[in-house]
Amino acid sequence: MRSFLIAALVATLAAAPAMAQERPPLMPTRDVSVTYRVAGGPAGQEMRMAWRVADQKLRVDMPGGMGWSVMDQRAKTMFVVMEQQRMIMQMPLNNGPGGVSIPTQPPETAKFTRGGTATVAGQSCTLWRYENQGATGESCMTADGVMLRSTGTVNGQTASMEATEVNYGPQDAARFTAPTGYQQMQMPAGAPGGPPAR
Repeated sequence: MRSFLIAALVATLAAAPAMAQERPPLMPTRDVSVTYRVAGGPAGQEMRMAWRVADQKLRVDMPGGMGWSVMDQRAKTMFVVMEQQRMIMQMPLNNGPGGVSIPTQPPETAKFTRGGTATVAGQSCTLWRYENQGATGESCMTADGVMLRSTGTVNGQTASMEATEVNYGPQDAARFTAPTGYQQMQMPAGAPGGPPAR
């Protein structure tokens, strides 16, 4: 789970250049599903991300079949599904002290540098370097807001991911909806989004 969270954070930071003087789209401007190879894990480890633009939702299928999650940027909520345990955990996003802090825009202190261009998974992209208070990274973004490659270091931990397949096309709304009949699980005490530790 920890490696997934780091990779998800890196993927989110990849959208950060939208606050730079030159502004690529913050998020994909059309529905797309991307398969990523995640570095640092078992051979062949993959993570899949899919965006449903009309609903402002992002689905992340975690590496190793651990489960999947959906971030709803419009509602500022997120749920995580653990398939083997048939459990689901709901949590707020950036919603006060009890919310899960996943950045949707970079801090004002962030610095960005636009680099050259590259081709990843058959798609052209522009390199952007990111630096803010010890956090550094580089991402390759398409003109329509799709992150194709990202490497970042946060709190001394480095994660990287690279797209191996990009499929544009309408995304099924059902894949972005919480399953029914699963046990509802609460966040552990003291965890982001959970009750305070005693």
